[in-house]
Amino acid sequence: MKNQSVTSNIDWICVIIYMLLVVLGWLNIYSSSLSSEEGTADKQLLFILFSIPLIFTVLSVDGKFYEKYASIIFVVALVSLLGLFAFGKTIAGQRCWYGIGGFTLQPSEFAKAATALALAKYLSDPLINLKEVNRQVQALAIVCLPILLILPQPDPGSALVFTIFFIVLYREGLPGWYIWTGFSLIFLFVLTLVLEPYVVILIAAVVLLAIHFKSRLAERNVLRSFIFLALITGFVFSVSYVFDHVFKQHHRDRFNILLGKAVDMKGIGYNTNQSEIAIGSGGWIGKGFLEGTQTKGGFVPEQHTDYIFTTVGEEWGFLGATVVIGLFVILLLRIIYLAERQKTKFSRVYGYSVAAIIFLHFFVNIAMVAGIFPTIGIPLPFFSYGGSGLWAFTILLFIFIKMDANKVNEW
Repeated sequence: MKNQSVTSNIDWICVIIYMLLVVLGWLNIYSSSLSSEEGTADKQLLFILFSIPLIFTVLSVDGKFYEKYASIIFVVALVSLLGLFAFGKTIAGQRCWYGIGGFTLQPSEFAKAATALALAKYLSDPLINLKEVNRQVQALAIVCLPILLILPQPDPGSALVFTIFFIVLYREGLPGWYIWTGFSLIFLFVLTLVLEPYVVILIAAVVLLAIHFKSRLAERNVLRSFIFLALITGFVFSVSYVFDHVFKQHHRDRFNILLGKAVDMKGIGYNTNQSEIAIGSGGWIGKGFLEGTQTKGGFVPEQHTDYIFTTVGEEWGFLGATVVIGLFVILLLRIIYLAERQKTKFSRVYGYSVAAIIFLHFFVNIAMVAGIFPTIGIPLPFFSYGGSGLWAFTILLFIFIKMDANKVNEW
């Protein structure tokens, strides 16, 4: 059984969707780069062609290799991130790449697959119980180490992606209060940017009071409620300092525009404004391939990278955008379905990690170009221009496809 061909038992649904997304991505990159003379589409075609031997290499490796050497792969990924501080190439103020000839390589993209493997390896140990605090700390350390190395580059967009692993940990038994605490802090942070701190604290006090009286008499704890309120108060009053002194100016501008506190259609808000115009102008069926006026005119900066979906919206319209979104949704549902069918916990956890990473990229990128989220530099998987992103997502997906194909050999 182990001497079967490379393509034996692989899930062709995932492969076909992958191919469709890559081809559609290239077509839109070609359209969006016509107004430039950088050879962007030609370079992306080279990246796509190099992905073919990369896929066969991933599929040729024995499925157990990824589990056996997961820890080593993770360490190599961390070293590659650490090496950026000494040997990295700085582009637009970010030290995120290694310069190799005329190309650049972004290790944070590959670190996502490495972290998924490391987390799957750790959680697959039968002795690991995420109800135990020490196990929680160890699992969170695996997730947070790449974040701590990526944030100073600075690359908050890539760092944000790693937080999706909390959902995977929750699926495997991490107490729910971690997730609810995270969402609550994000909500409080944004609410404090919109309202006065005292108003936010008053709202929090009313909510805590309602929870206190709604609880059963035996569970009521006045001291605990006061402690929660004190912590919330401290957090709320720290928001102003973090926003003014930790966030960069362009981050503050993007939040202010998103929250309606500032209008800057010619400056920091230009990208989002032009993005919304391009998508809205596509109508139901779009203007046609290579016929997008916003795209041909180069009105949307970085359209072939983070804003590639604007080309879809303008030239392919609502119908084309729905098809692209539909392909991503089908791929995600298929990966989750296959993950549930795995015979080993390692493969299942890795499968859920793959789905989680692709989902976060897909959801945040489209929300970003639609003006729902601030611009944070998260590319659309298999679509956006770039060799590192394409190869990293290809490796991420096809490692799981190999694991799924190998399940016939599992006990």
